[in-house]
Amino acid sequence: MAKDGYYFLVPLVTLGLVCLFINLSVPAVMLGVLAAFVVFFFRDPDRAVPENPSAIVSPADGRIIGLRANNENLVLSIFLSIFNVHVNRAPISGLITKQEYRPGRFKIAYDDEASAVNEQMAITITGEKELTFSLIAGVLARRICPWKKPGDRVNKGDRIALIRFGSRVDVVLPPGVKVAVVKGDRVYAGSTIIAYWGSESEFADGGTN
Repeated sequence: MAKDGYYFLVPLVTLGLVCLFINLSVPAVMLGVLAAFVVFFFRDPDRAVPENPSAIVSPADGRIIGLRANNENLVLSIFLSIFNVHVNRAPISGLITKQEYRPGRFKIAYDDEASAVNEQMAITITGEKELTFSLIAGVLARRICPWKKPGDRVNKGDRIALIRFGSRVDVVLPPGVKVAVVKGDRVYAGSTIIAYWGSESEFADGGTN
């Protein structure tokens, strides 16, 4: 389970035990259900990271909901429902060179307008190449929790952040990148290949590995 989950789990379990001790069975059951949900939401499974150095992996679990042009770049959008794993991972290896937080609204993350108006944090990783992606809050997501900071070095697939309770991640793909997924595909953080650097790249079946 992701470490952030213990801030919710410990109070719920403690209160649940107190309720059991004083014979308040209904509140105890309700607190137990909430504790089970916290364990489920903050789950943090291990992932097999593709070894292909030209592969860009998904920074989030969820479903591809958009691929749109933004000037010379392509923006790939991933929607995370409340049932997805919400631990975010580094899509490439390199140094975190920029991390910009921008306050904003909490529109439904599925709405494309959320990319422009919602609270978000843009992270840039610079290695042999440079890639920027944004962690975007949604209706239920009220906090973006970065686990890394500018100057930290990360490997592809490393855990770097968490968005609490439903959200969206936009990945800005620069010119020359070959997309390996299509709208509607389900992706998994750290293991699904979403794109490749350069035209010589070999695509994995279905864009995943």
